[in-house]
Amino acid sequence: MSEQSNGAANGDVKQRAAVWVFAVFVLGALLGSISGYLFAERAHAENNRPPLADDARRAQKVALLTKDLTLNADQAKQLDDVIRDAQGKFRAIREASQPQIEATRAQAREKVRGFLTPEQRPKYEAYLQKLDEERRRNGQP
Repeated sequence: MSEQSNGAANGDVKQRAAVWVFAVFVLGALLGSISGYLFAERAHAENNRPPLADDARRAQKVALLTKDLTLNADQAKQLDDVIRDAQGKFRAIREASQPQIEATRAQAREKVRGFLTPEQRPKYEAYLQKLDEERRRNGQP
């Protein structure tokens, strides 16, 4: 084989190798982008699910513990009663402390408003509006 044909064959191999490296890179970037998008979509969907009502949340916990602990029917009923009672007490505590929480939130917001510039305040108010909407959407007072 001549030196010239050997050099041409060697150049051909290098060119094919470069094409393969480029193809693998593009494919990796494409698959990475798709995976990232799908992961973000799933995370976003999970975060935007409305919270479960007390009854549904309690049923979910009872079912999980009944399975994991192999509870019998009587134990599952007792667990359901205990969780129902605790949920009622938690609700009462939240309702009783809500005025205090609201007052503390309002005081903190006023303190922040006090040191913001006039240019910063509209952005802060927009942030608070978004925060309040998200809290209401998640069932928080």
